[in-house]
Amino acid sequence: MSDARLIRLSGALAEAQPMHGAGLYELARVGARRLLAEVIRVEGDVGTLQVYEDTNGLQTGEPVDLTGSPLTVLLGPGLLGAVLDGTGRPLGRLAEQTGDFIRPGADAATLDPGRRWRFTPTVHGGDAVESGDVIGIVEERPGVEHRILVPPGSAGVVAALDQGEFTVSEAIGRLVDGTPLRLAHPWPVRRPRPVAERLPDDRPFVTGQRVLDFLFPVAEGGTVVVPGGFGTGKTVIEQSLAKHADADIVVYIGCGERGNEMAELLHEFPRLTDQRTGRSIMDRTVMVVNTSNMPVAAREASVYMGMTIAEYYRDMGYRVALLADSLSRWAEALREISARLAEMPGEEGYPTYLATRLGQYFERAGRVRAAGRPSRTAALTVVAAISPPGGDLSEPVTQAALRVAGALWALDPALAQQRQFPALDWGTSYSLQADGVAPWFAREGGTRWVELRRATLELLQRGRELKDIAGLVGPDALQDADRMTLESARVVQELVLGQSAYDPNDASSAVGKTYRLASLALALHERGLRTMETGVRFEQLELGIARRSLAAFRAAPAAEAEARFREAELAIERLAGERVR
Repeated sequence: MSDARLIRLSGALAEAQPMHGAGLYELARVGARRLLAEVIRVEGDVGTLQVYEDTNGLQTGEPVDLTGSPLTVLLGPGLLGAVLDGTGRPLGRLAEQTGDFIRPGADAATLDPGRRWRFTPTVHGGDAVESGDVIGIVEERPGVEHRILVPPGSAGVVAALDQGEFTVSEAIGRLVDGTPLRLAHPWPVRRPRPVAERLPDDRPFVTGQRVLDFLFPVAEGGTVVVPGGFGTGKTVIEQSLAKHADADIVVYIGCGERGNEMAELLHEFPRLTDQRTGRSIMDRTVMVVNTSNMPVAAREASVYMGMTIAEYYRDMGYRVALLADSLSRWAEALREISARLAEMPGEEGYPTYLATRLGQYFERAGRVRAAGRPSRTAALTVVAAISPPGGDLSEPVTQAALRVAGALWALDPALAQQRQFPALDWGTSYSLQADGVAPWFAREGGTRWVELRRATLELLQRGRELKDIAGLVGPDALQDADRMTLESARVVQELVLGQSAYDPNDASSAVGKTYRLASLALALHERGLRTMETGVRFEQLELGIARRSLAAFRAAPAAEAEARFREAELAIERLAGERVR
């Protein structure tokens, strides 16, 4: 027990004195209720703390006890399927203790301390191990291999390693120097976990969404920003990515979102089915939830909690997708804490270090060779949603994120109102990583991938220009070639870029199918222009038959895809109604 006492309170911020020996970001227990707090400033013997819990009723003069460690999460089996708050407490067990509303000071271990896991060692006594080595296996969920690692910073010769059932706190063995080995180890959430090597971004993060994979791909291990106003489909896109993206593990961070939206998400996620295993998607998902009515300080910590868990599974050799919704609420927490500290404000009141914090956070993503043996290639991809006020992409959080992100998936409310999904604005969105992953798409999708992507973007841009002109003079006043371009752009928008989340054959699109569908749409455009050059008028083209054939191919099950593709090719060839010789 220390003699430090609270001397000042302001919302989630508190000051205590004397705080001799306090370290920056060290945890403390505040008041008679033992509220969890973090030291964020030390001036002389006065320490400033941000409290992670509701401070109502807290009084000056109450005691403050330092814990000697920063905010830390225990990493080990039992994380998959868990729903944690921003400080790593499992919400299910907290509800069992306190009911529907979390009692201030309530605590629960991140991992169930009583659950036993069957451990199978992969190394033996006398083997030399180093930081990051895989020493054994636990089946955390059916089909998911949880690889037990030597904690970073540890190394030596194994004296003994036992097989059997253990809790996360029991020793499964020890090194010759006496260091115990356990199924779990702690890690401070604000410190990046070490890797052996950073690898080139030459493999894409395949999402199964055609507009993303085809026009604005992001590299595996890359970072992407998804700004969009209310109702533009950010949450639906993230659910689709969790279900269909080519990732082994999903970490979802609900940062400062509305409580009813998070409740709906917690209801819907367990119902989503993993297409590869047929089991619930929660078998490979960890959720970190901090709603808007929870303390603002814990909201700021939740993004680091999710990132550390994602890095842990990356270190096992898995491809991890980190879905953060939304970084705007995290930035608002920074702004509120900064204001209470009386720091110099930047644009719109956000702290001047906002861009630096975002850069440091995004740098933790990447495709890597994990530390330790056996050699493991893994990736951590970050998809960060942003909620700009009024959909204004010039606001500070969006602009700061764009400086460090590899891609922008901008959502358009007008397209969302037209029931276009995903409602991606192809005029604003971009990818800085498209060229790097193009060889992979050309190899796996089709040799003309880059050419098709360029031609499709040009067609969409020209179609948007013609749509504006047609809005002034009417579509009938356009030349036939322009009307064909306008119709082709509409086909691309509706049949190639648009997808039906309710159609099991269209909810996710393999890169090969995306390539063939885009090639059909471009072939339709080129065939129409060539046919009209022979004197055929636009009204005489049998575009309805061609559209229906493309729609049939898009919705066809895998067993019928080839036949429907040939029918679409034939319909395009007969665009003017002529017989095929």
